[in-house]
Formats: sequence, C-alpha cells, structure tokens
Amino acid sequence: MPTPIISKRAPIYADVPDEKWNDWRWQLSHRLNTAEDIEKVLKLTESERKALQKQDLFRVDVTPYYISLINPEDADDPVRKQIIPVSEEMDAFTSMMEDSLAEDRHSPVPGLVHRYPDRVLMLVTTQCASYCRYCTRSRIVGDPGQTFNRQDFEMQIEYLKRTPQVRDVLLSGGDPLVLAPKILEELLTRLREIPHIEIVRIGSRVPVFMPMRITQELCDMLAKFHPLWLNIHVNHPNEISTELAEACDRMSRAGIPLGNQSVLLAGVNDCVHLQRELVQKLTRIRVRPYYLYQCDLVEGAGHFRTPVAKGIEIIEGLRGHTSGYAVPQFIVDAPGGGGKIPVMPNYMMSMSDHKIIVRNYEGYVTTYEEPAEYKSHDPKTCKFCQNKRSEPGQTGLTGLLDGEQMFIKPQGFDELHNRDGIQHRLKDENKWKPLGIGSGETD
Repeated sequence: MPTPIISKRAPIYADVPDEKWNDWRWQLSHRLNTAEDIEKVLKLTESERKALQKQDLFRVDVTPYYISLINPEDADDPVRKQIIPVSEEMDAFTSMMEDSLAEDRHSPVPGLVHRYPDRVLMLVTTQCASYCRYCTRSRIVGDPGQTFNRQDFEMQIEYLKRTPQVRDVLLSGGDPLVLAPKILEELLTRLREIPHIEIVRIGSRVPVFMPMRITQELCDMLAKFHPLWLNIHVNHPNEISTELAEACDRMSRAGIPLGNQSVLLAGVNDCVHLQRELVQKLTRIRVRPYYLYQCDLVEGAGHFRTPVAKGIEIIEGLRGHTSGYAVPQFIVDAPGGGGKIPVMPNYMMSMSDHKIIVRNYEGYVTTYEEPAEYKSHDPKTCKFCQNKRSEPGQTGLTGLLDGEQMFIKPQGFDELHNRDGIQHRLKDENKWKPLGIGSGETD
C-alpha cells in the first residue's frame, strides 16, 4: 500500500515561514482567485484563462496548500481540474438545473432543508476554504450576499425545537469548519440543548483544502459534543497527503468517526483502479468510504458528468476486490428533491418460492435455499413497531410491505381516472412532484 504523499509547497511559497504556512487563518487570507495570482503557480491554458476572466462565473478561491498539490506541468492534473475553472463551465446541457436537488423547496426556514423524516440539513455558512467547480450549491455558495445571519440561525434552532421527529442534524453549507471557532462552538452547544437531537454530523472539505485547520484545540472542542460524526470529501489519491493523514489521526483520536464522500468526475476519478487505490488509502488513514455520488445536474458541471453505468462498473470492481467496509454506496441524488438513491450491480439473478440464485464478484453462481417454515414477525406485538416514528407520506414502499397501505398513487391519479373531461396539463414546475401515498395526496 502506498504511503500518503508528502505535499510540497509551490515555489512562490518557499520563503513562507512554517509558522505562517501552518496557520489556517494565513491560508484563508492568502487564497488565490485571479488569473494573475494562479499563473504564479500554474501555466494557465487558454480555456482556464478565459474562464477566470469571466466576471459572473461561480466563485474561484484556492488555498496555497491545496494549489501546491497540483503538478504545474500537467494540464490534466486531477486536483487542478477540481478547482481551476475552464470555459466548458459556461456550456449548457440537457436537464441542467440551478437547484437540482430542490433544496429550496424543502426549506421550512432559511438554510434548513428537511427532506427526510428524522433528519435535517442545516446550512450554516455559504463560505468554503476553496470552491469545487462541480458544487451542487453554486447558486448560493461563495456569494457574500447569500450569507446566513443571526436571525436565520435562531429560526433554524426554533424549528428544530418544535420538530421532535428530528433526531439527526447534518451541518453543511458552505463549510462549517471555516466558521469562527466561537460561532461553531455556540452552534453545537445550542443543538446539544435540544433533547430529541441524538447525533450531529458535519460535512467538510476543510481537512482536504486546509488540513492545518484541524488543530488539537478544534478536536478537543468537537469532542465535547459527542456523538459527533464527520464526513470529509476526497476525490483522488493525490489529495491524501501527510498533512491530511495527520489531521484525520487527530480527529480519530478525539473519538470522531470519519467517513468520505466522493463525486464521480469525468477525467478526475472515473477509473475503477484509481477508485480502488483511493478507498484503500482512505481506510489506511481510518476514513471509511461512505458515498460515491453521481455528479448532479448543476449548472457549470456538464463536462464532469459520466454515465451512471460508469459508477456501477466501479462498484463492480470494488465489491469482492477489496475490503467490504472500503466499498462506498454509489448514489444518484434524485433530481427534483427525491433524495439519495443507491444504485448497484445486480447480484441476485433469479428467485422462486423456495430459493434464490445469486452470483458473486467473480461470476460464481449459487443458490440459497429459503426456509421451509418461517414464523412471520408480528408488528402487533412488537414494541418497536408500536413506537415507530414516521412522518405521514414518508413511509413509501415500507408502507406497502408492512401492510399499512395497498397502493401508492401518482399525483393527480384519481382526477385523471375520474374521466370528468378536465384537461390536465403537466406544467414545468410540477414535473418532479412527489408521489402521493395511499390517498393520492400531494405534499
């Protein structure tokens, strides 16, 4: 197994004292964001220069640490492609959307997305240490005019207090770890004061963009709010440096479970052998691969998109070929707000009333005999079934399987089949309406 790479500073930073280089505030205040600044490190291509001169392009910022990971002689460097804009960002593509996940539609208060019954996404800032060119939230992230203020924060907290089914809060943005330490600690303190919130999660790319932010002081502060989980975002083995490994070690020793979320990106990580090296290097530094996302239909990201089949091919090349806990779930985040949908190779080939036929990663085919007698679970006597917490309209297929419902009707099903002569038109804004449950009700 290769060891993490030791990152080197770009030549323009050779004389920066270690004390400054290892100060996350210095890294933030010295980010590069113009063609003139970036060209001191890299020789820009014509496509990159054209994009950097476009004033209304999604924000560009990159820390000195992260840009130093780029091979300046390689125009196709996988780190470079993630952070330096190209003119293809201005190209439209079929099904392109501004808010591809319909987060705004699921926001009961500003900055809070309540898509699933028992958990919410809490957007606490629109700022990041650096800006990914495929950002799902490019409509708000990096825009100083889209910041969340104290009033928004109080509205988020009040919503959580009066919504007892929420047990899990994911902090994201932007990136929570760019917040001032006192603000982040206050936010976590307020969340921990709400009795029904059981766990808090943080999604952050700061450890990758700026690992010097993960100080022992920060880890000690986060440890006060357990159970607390943290997902980082590594897309390529070249991002796993000694500095990142040390930052992850500090978090692990503070009792923080670490996961990784990657995005499948054309020309960056759309290779099964590269992905195998990535997940193995992640587990070596005690980061469990969690999700591999299909690239969202967000504006500016068309050149990063791959066929969904590429992701299935990658999972096929991981399952059985490396440790099970190193295999992420391949996820299509449903356009229009349907949430995360796992997609995987088919391992069950057929079934009958007494056996199933399955195959393994090698193509070995076998059968599994079903039990001749099975005393079915009785929900009427199960204390967990009796005490279940669910939100109306959210049971989905589970509601069909446990006997509560007999059918799921698409929106407008009853009206259409009443044959009352009314012409029903599917307007653009209703294209992604959710399924009504049982009664044909909409959201």
